[in-house]
Amino acid sequence: MRKCQSWRLVKLLTVSAVLVLSAQILVGVMSKEQVKTSPLSEQEHRLLSPHSYQYVLDQPLCRDSSPFLLFLVPVAPQDAAAREAIRKTWGAPGQDTLTVFYMGVPEGGLGFSLQEELEEENREHADIIQMNFLDSYQNLTIKTVMMMNWAATHCPRASYVMKVDSDIFVNVFYLLRWLRSRPRQAFITGSVINDGRPRRDVYSKWYVSEEEFPEDSFPPYVSGAGYVLSVDLAARISWASRFVRMISMEDVYMGLCLRVLGVRPVYALSLPTLRNLFEIRDLEYDRCTFAKLIIVNGFKASKLLQVWQDFSIGRSSC
Repeated sequence: MRKCQSWRLVKLLTVSAVLVLSAQILVGVMSKEQVKTSPLSEQEHRLLSPHSYQYVLDQPLCRDSSPFLLFLVPVAPQDAAAREAIRKTWGAPGQDTLTVFYMGVPEGGLGFSLQEELEEENREHADIIQMNFLDSYQNLTIKTVMMMNWAATHCPRASYVMKVDSDIFVNVFYLLRWLRSRPRQAFITGSVINDGRPRRDVYSKWYVSEEEFPEDSFPPYVSGAGYVLSVDLAARISWASRFVRMISMEDVYMGLCLRVLGVRPVYALSLPTLRNLFEIRDLEYDRCTFAKLIIVNGFKASKLLQVWQDFSIGRSSC
């Protein structure tokens, strides 16, 4: 009797989870409620226009092949350790994936010794894209919009793009399987934030003035730690940036562009527990817990290298 009741509970949870996920996908894909807005002036759009910047380092990637999943990793020029750790772990070259590191110029400029080191690193790996905007926290939105434009113009035949920070653990094995059954158009998923509000404290790292954004709440958006979108959205977001004034919070900015397009981000949830697959909290490493997630936050280079061999070999035993 107790076993029967447990089985019924599992069935109920599974059915409920399927209904929730179906509703989320339908809302995300079918939403056509676009926001009526006017194009920015040429001066306002200049900051986010790809025509305002030039490539310092570029690669003829995707010319001969089209990856199923393109990893776009925004990274600071000086963070060579993070790039090397990613190359040896989830970002290693694969049949279905391609990893590209995206950056601006270091504060010292192109004549700085760090730039010489970057050029040497790129000669070895040919996976760095660099444009001539200043690489800084305040310019993350510029970096992200330029990444979207690069994906749209250089790799339009990929199926999906993942924007993912350099301190993230990515379960690439699970992610690739999971994406096989996801929509291929107008699709974006990650850790969805539905209750975001602008912070008006001028001392806050995430300060947004009323002049920048006068509304009391943000539209739904996905955490910038890591999110996946169908490649068609890269071009559409690049286009939508012509209608959205820049704010420095790049993930919120993506949400504002999605609102212009009438696209809502969808949750990525496990069944039947409805756990968020894009875990933006820091978690202690546990092989079998991580095997059921897509990303986990808080993995600097040394920590990522430390756990990867155990995970990549042992995950199948979970």
